[in-house]
Amino acid sequence: MGFYAERIVPRIVDAACGARTTRPFRRRVCAGLAGEVVEIGFGSGHNVPFYPPGVTGVAAIEPSDRGWGLAADRVRASPVPVRRAGSDGRSLPFEDGTFDAALSTWTLCTVPDPLVALREVRRVLKPGGALHFVEHGLAPEEDRQVRRWQRRIEPLHKRLCGGCHLTRETVGLLTAAGFTVTELDVFYQERAPKPFAAASLGVALSPGPRRPAPQ
Repeated sequence: MGFYAERIVPRIVDAACGARTTRPFRRRVCAGLAGEVVEIGFGSGHNVPFYPPGVTGVAAIEPSDRGWGLAADRVRASPVPVRRAGSDGRSLPFEDGTFDAALSTWTLCTVPDPLVALREVRRVLKPGGALHFVEHGLAPEEDRQVRRWQRRIEPLHKRLCGGCHLTRETVGLLTAAGFTVTELDVFYQERAPKPFAAASLGVALSPGPRRPAPQ
């Protein structure tokens, strides 16, 4: 990783994801989490204050050492035990069916292969386990002008923001990974230009890990 990606991008992400306007969405997406939770794209820990009492532990997946360092004060203050358990969402170091729930907030836009990462999340969830998500991505189909701007801006945006995509389709990725979306709210975040603000928040259920076909 270069200096910009390693030192600067995590601070940009920390500031953007720590904005006051994100807090209502974090509160909503964390509601209902319980038991052992795996959080992909933990970042600098802005979800920590919103973990509900039913959460017994969080396994944080975070690729950036700098991002994890920025989370230190939040992790220390958390009443819920939080441990950094891995750095790559595409290869989670857990057995099948380990977790009761999973959490992803503004993460799938940046993961190099989001479909692989989601299949890994599905694998480590218990049968019927819930993935709680809030993500930004491609604008609704009827907003074609916004979509055109997203495609124009995306190449530069990826370079400046650590590989963050503007045109990924969250629901399509979840479905392709084998999840069933049971709750969904599609909206534009306030106080941001629409190409950057198209978002979806909801819950997707896993039917359980895939098993290899018998030989």
